[in-house]
Amino acid sequence: MKRPFSSALWLAGIMACTWIETPGAIAQQQAFAGKTIRLIVGLAPGGGFDTYSRAIARHMGRHIPGNPAIIVDNMPGAASLVSANYLYKAARPDGLTIGNFVGGIAMHELFGKPGIEFQATKFEYLGVPAQDNFMLGVAKSTGITSVERWIASGTMLKFGGVSPGGGTDDLPKVVKAVLGLPLQLVTGYKGTGPIRLAFNSGEVQGVSNSIESFNATWTNEMERGEVVIILQETVKAHPSLPNVPLAPDLAKSEEGKRLIRAQATINGVTNRLYALPPGTPKPLVETLRKAFLATLKDREFLADAKKARLDIDPIDGEGIANEVKGLFNLDRSLVAKLQEILK
Repeated sequence: MKRPFSSALWLAGIMACTWIETPGAIAQQQAFAGKTIRLIVGLAPGGGFDTYSRAIARHMGRHIPGNPAIIVDNMPGAASLVSANYLYKAARPDGLTIGNFVGGIAMHELFGKPGIEFQATKFEYLGVPAQDNFMLGVAKSTGITSVERWIASGTMLKFGGVSPGGGTDDLPKVVKAVLGLPLQLVTGYKGTGPIRLAFNSGEVQGVSNSIESFNATWTNEMERGEVVIILQETVKAHPSLPNVPLAPDLAKSEEGKRLIRAQATINGVTNRLYALPPGTPKPLVETLRKAFLATLKDREFLADAKKARLDIDPIDGEGIANEVKGLFNLDRSLVAKLQEILK
């Protein structure tokens, strides 16, 4: 004979479940309610990193328990190495500091570059908002309209760079070495915003920059035709540039193709990293990972991104963590060759 259903037992069960689940929710509220999250951007204002981060900061708080405020704090220096070191060594692992730095500097950890004070695999990654597609762009005033014409002319062009580790520096060094481009890198600018000013003043005649950044922050130069895209430093053609050649296709050796593809992946997929300090509690990491992805799907954010001409093609935190680990599993001979080129 079945026992009659007890409403008292049902109520006790509900209360027990509530008692188990509520402390976690309360802890999340307490971690963020009334607080301010500091989003540290490792490059100067006015560039692509800064533009993406400010758009994300305007919307992400709505997707975090307690709805904290988010402020952007620029900490430029050495292609965002200064900010990455700060996030690793000095930032408290309490979920209130997020870092946005260049993924390519992780490669220089492999090289044993002086000044790197972090272990890239120990950061807690939130993900990336977009996968970058780097291009070589030159000034219209140079008269160069194609990479073939540039090589044939032998015209030496100055390219603006930020620092080793970023796509403004490492990608042009690799394609220069493989393709024999007459290119002189002038590095040390604080970001692509300052490079744009140098480009407009004639101080430099070219830049290696992502098409995402060109579209978002070099809008006037692109619309007026003042910058001419002559080479795609990517593994596949960008839909908007079907007639611009791919750098790997121009390489004459298989090793050259592999070098360009490896560097294009490093400065493309993992370029716009968002991360938390090592040791951040896992519940906070998961909460912020979910909030980051939810932001990138948010209608208001997407409308904001469209207005700012920001491409959105995200990878989640776990995916980026795996990509970073993969850098440390690259073929050693390839790593040695890249280190020689990028020194």
